[in-house]
Amino acid sequence: MKAAHSAEDSSLLPLCLLSGVGSASNRSYTTDGKGTEIHPLEDNWLKFRSENNCYLYGVFNGYDGNRITNFVGERLSAELLLGQLNAEQDEAEVRRILLQAFDVVERSFLESIDDALAEKASLQSQLPEGVLHHQLPPQYQKILERLKSVEKEISGGAMAIVAVILNNKLYIANVGTNRALLCKSTMDGLQVTQLNMDHTTENEDELFRFSQLGLDAAKIKQVGTIGGQESTRRIGDYKVKYGYSDIEFLSAAKSKPIIAEPEIHGGHPLDGVTGFLVLMSEGLYKALDAAHGPGQANQEIAAMIATEFAKQTSLD
Repeated sequence: MKAAHSAEDSSLLPLCLLSGVGSASNRSYTTDGKGTEIHPLEDNWLKFRSENNCYLYGVFNGYDGNRITNFVGERLSAELLLGQLNAEQDEAEVRRILLQAFDVVERSFLESIDDALAEKASLQSQLPEGVLHHQLPPQYQKILERLKSVEKEISGGAMAIVAVILNNKLYIANVGTNRALLCKSTMDGLQVTQLNMDHTTENEDELFRFSQLGLDAAKIKQVGTIGGQESTRRIGDYKVKYGYSDIEFLSAAKSKPIIAEPEIHGGHPLDGVTGFLVLMSEGLYKALDAAHGPGQANQEIAAMIATEFAKQTSLD
């Protein structure tokens, strides 16, 4: 019999004090320098260590609300740090557990919105067919309001990147467009290595995956976004996962083209390594690209952090 793990279990995990978290809200600025938040924060993070010295870090970049990023953070912690990982496991077993954890989280989230999806179908069946919502008479207003509320409850998705350190080896599991940077101090200065690939429509491996599903990879690359996002892998987003047949350039797919399966790298040995690990969301490196030109974000953020390490006395 397999034990079930809850978010309440994971909330008892001790925080890792060897790490720090920084965030900036989504802001736009007027010409006089005043900033306003475009929308509430949709991202989430975790930094835990288990009693058997397994360290877990994660950054989750959400869209269309923060319900899914909160869900992913809680469930991934429960699926990875409540006894599943231990020092006796080899690299293949650690990778298997990471794959399984992401699969459980994806299925659990989609199951969690089953009732809301059923209610949505019921509400839609009460509306006259072929009439646009804004053209409906007043007696349908309450149904429309409830439908809007239910849509908000079930919409959205998240990109996720997770780092696990076990037996002094580093593992990265990535779904989407967040990044992991391993920054090593060397005789020649700071060496910055991106440990994962961005899962976008520019990624040749992802385009090949689409072609294997019977899709026109060149068309997908030309369109650039899928369901409003550049990511080709994501957690949640039922509209794209279950409605891809309604998207013209995805409709011919033999199976779901947008997946939540993580790409896993590692274990990378950390023996003798002096430096730090950075997990960052797409929003951060895209902001740097926009400000200073493409291709420099990884080096720039690593240099900024190294400068702060030299000035700060804590990671708070």
